[in-house]
Amino acid sequence: MTLQEYDYARESPSKLAASCLLLALTMKNLGGWTPTLEYYSGYRSQELHPLVKRLNFLLTYQPHDKLKAVRTKYSHRVFFEVAKVTPMDMLKLEEILKSC
Repeated sequence: MTLQEYDYARESPSKLAASCLLLALTMKNLGGWTPTLEYYSGYRSQELHPLVKRLNFLLTYQPHDKLKAVRTKYSHRVFFEVAKVTPMDMLKLEEILKSC
C-alpha cells in the first residue's frame, strides 16, 4: 500500500520494513521488538513508533475503491487472509507502543 503513497517514498526501505514488522507483531499480539530484531534491523523500537502509527493510520483510513485486486488477492487463505485483518485502534496502539 505504501508504494502508491508518495509520503512514504522518503522513508528508507529497511525502516519501512521494520515498522511493518513491528505493526504486524503488535496487530497479531505476537510480542514486541526483541533485542534480536533490534540488532539485525539496526532500529530501536522507539525509532519506529512514528512510522508504525502512520502505517496503522493508512490501514485504518484507506479508500476501499483503490487496490481492489490487491485486496482480493490477499483476502485468500493462501495468503492467510491478511487483507481481512482489522487495523488496530489508534489509542490501543499508542498504549502498546509506550510499553515497548
